[in-house]
Amino acid sequence: MPSLFEPFKLKDVTLRNRIAVPPMCQYSAEDGLINDWHHVHLAGLARGGAGLLIVEATAVSPEGRITPGCTGIWNDAQAQAFVPVVQAIKAAGAVPGIQIAHAGRKASANRPWEGDDHIAADDARGWDTIAPSAIAFGANLPKVPKAMTLDDIARVRADFVAAAKRARDAGFEWLELHFAHGYLGQSFFSTHSNQRDDIYGGSLENRSRFLLETLAAVREVWPEHLPLTARFGVIEYDGRDEETLAESIELTKGLKQRGLDMLSVSIGFSTPSAKIPWAPALLAPIAERVRREAGLPVSSAWGFGTPELTQAAVQNNQLDLVMIGRAHLADPHWPYKAALALGIERPSWTLPAPYAHWLERYSA
Repeated sequence: MPSLFEPFKLKDVTLRNRIAVPPMCQYSAEDGLINDWHHVHLAGLARGGAGLLIVEATAVSPEGRITPGCTGIWNDAQAQAFVPVVQAIKAAGAVPGIQIAHAGRKASANRPWEGDDHIAADDARGWDTIAPSAIAFGANLPKVPKAMTLDDIARVRADFVAAAKRARDAGFEWLELHFAHGYLGQSFFSTHSNQRDDIYGGSLENRSRFLLETLAAVREVWPEHLPLTARFGVIEYDGRDEETLAESIELTKGLKQRGLDMLSVSIGFSTPSAKIPWAPALLAPIAERVRREAGLPVSSAWGFGTPELTQAAVQNNQLDLVMIGRAHLADPHWPYKAALALGIERPSWTLPAPYAHWLERYSA
């Protein structure tokens, strides 16, 4: 059985263990540009011992930000600002990844601690949103987006490609496309948000088209020897779970054919009326089904805060990587604590050598 602390190889990238830090938005950038907080935050997480660290959802265009505080990679200055962060992550022994994203109809929102709702129409900080169809998400996000034209679709696809090039040139070694959580990619796939009557709406084939075309276009510019992954909501908890999951597996097979190397299994969040049965390791059995039926490595988050649950998900071949989010924020050295809890021999090897030296020599 694989172990949580065994290396994991994907393409030419080898992670020191099966623990990953997922993208966690900080909403602290200015005009998409990262600052000192991002350096402290990401370098601190990287030194904790995880094998992979993925930088937060980073917008491919200004309109693609969730909030005015979201990071961006739509210009060269933003990409260049990531270079020292990439170097810091590597210096700590982790692999640097980045998630590139477009928030679609969930864009132009206030930061979570400032309302977590759409910015008011008379507020100059806001902007017009776009989506497959002119359907608002609802609840705290009532703004009706503009239905995208074919030119809009082509433009956004080109934005993803340009962002991937900048991420490549900044030194990132792992790329994740954000196709989940009710953002633009998920909105094309979901019937809750896509009621188009052209080649991008209606049938499963048409609703998958934007995701498949975008991934294929990014694959052309992202180095073949580096992992190209995506996060996608395979289930909505809206009463149509089996149908949605079956369709999601078909989409995953298509993404794999076009060059996807791994899927991060998540929830759709396409409707505010979803009834999600929150529980520890909620998505582990669902991810295992995607892994088995699509024939693709998978990762997932949501409820993997304890070492025992995390180890079990790997040993039971449910997940190839486990995303540990909030537990890492509470303790950046979660991998070391997990190794202690699981009785791993010489757990200090999970840490950078200067830390391991002190813990081993002066353990008393």
